[in-house]
Amino acid sequence: MAGYLILLYVDEAAYAADKPDDLMDAHLKFQAAHGDALRGGAQLAPSATATAVRGAGTTPDYAAGTDAEVTDGPYVETKEALGGYYLIDVPDLDAALAVARDVPAAFGGIEVRPLIPMS
Repeated sequence: MAGYLILLYVDEAAYAADKPDDLMDAHLKFQAAHGDALRGGAQLAPSATATAVRGAGTTPDYAAGTDAEVTDGPYVETKEALGGYYLIDVPDLDAALAVARDVPAAFGGIEVRPLIPMS
């Protein structure tokens, strides 16, 4: 099996203005339908609650740098922000895309990325 991360990007303003009551139900149905592949997932707090850290681990040995800059807000400003994710374990990219096609994403888009094992 291979690991993939399904990233859910959301237009936060549109979501806040018209949050459908049935969106959570749609995610629960998705989770029930793909429970065998799901290894985790979560909705993220709005990007305004983010704290960015830049310059960490930039020393020659990749140790945490003391000169890291910490700022309030998301790392980048975009119309769509990362709003949540699902971690899945499926045989290949085709299977990952089949799962991703079922993710409720009425307020944005989805990105599927393979995980690179650290060992």
